[in-house]
Amino acid sequence: SGIRLPAGLVDGDRLPEPIFTPSTKAPVGEHDEPIPYERVEQEIGSALAARVRELTVAILERGNEIATARGIILADTKVEFGLRGEEVVLADEVLTPDSSRFWPADLWDPGHPQPSFDKQFVRDWLTSPASGWSKASGEAPPALPEDVVAQTRAKYVEAYERLTGETF
Repeated sequence: SGIRLPAGLVDGDRLPEPIFTPSTKAPVGEHDEPIPYERVEQEIGSALAARVRELTVAILERGNEIATARGIILADTKVEFGLRGEEVVLADEVLTPDSSRFWPADLWDPGHPQPSFDKQFVRDWLTSPASGWSKASGEAPPALPEDVVAQTRAKYVEAYERLTGETF
């Protein structure tokens, strides 16, 4: 997104403050494409871009407060907005294992990928030799084995229970 990060960061390091890294849907496929803030301003105007950035950072800060108090690091999150007339509205889920990257604070160890409570577990399986699949093949990914589904569900349930303090 064109944002300069502090020198010397390693995988899993904390940033000094939350940052806004805008993206848009790529013209082909289902993935997001990072874009510079200036493009956001060009596409939706400076005032609306500033409002979306302000809301995104506020959501991340509040999510961090909740997660930190419960022994979880909120490494990043995706927030999607829409408009209802002139009003900015939250347009999708927020602070879930599908939209965020949650790490157990007690296992946090910068310098390599972190254990997580999110869909990274599924991505890791899909890119492993065990799946027999390659994204480059252009083929649809294989069905997830029951053990991968069960382990993913367990991670999501643990995230829910730790974040809310309630039993799922």
